Amino acid sequence: MKFELKQHFQIESARFLPNLPKEHPCSRMHGHSFKIILTLVGNLDPQLGWVIDYNDIQAKMKPLIEQLDHRVLNEVDGLPNPTSELLAKWIFDRVVLTLPEVIRVTVLETPFTECSYPAHMLAGI
Repeated sequence: MKFELKQHFQIESARFLPNLPKEHPCSRMHGHSFKIILTLVGNLDPQLGWVIDYNDIQAKMKPLIEQLDHRVLNEVDGLPNPTSELLAKWIFDRVVLTLPEVIRVTVLETPFTECSYPAHMLAGI
């Protein structure tokens, strides 16, 4: 029996997008309260009654959160152009190594904008 789990995280980070024209507001240093949502899919453990302990998810995300929270994202190794899309992929590529149940990482840079990697159709859902 498969279940889908989601766990939410929040980071406060600064960034600038160096590939944009200088007139674009995002080419200048600015900050966001990013919300990060991990989506995991897995089988229910019949004895425990869950797929994975949320505490385990949080523990495995902690090193990544520490690299991103209260940082200038452009200074994080592998994020010279930290768009939300590239941030979602950066997180996915790293978290899936310790949490293979992760099928998607969603990043919201504002309450009204979000992107996911991989996209729903690519994740097989």
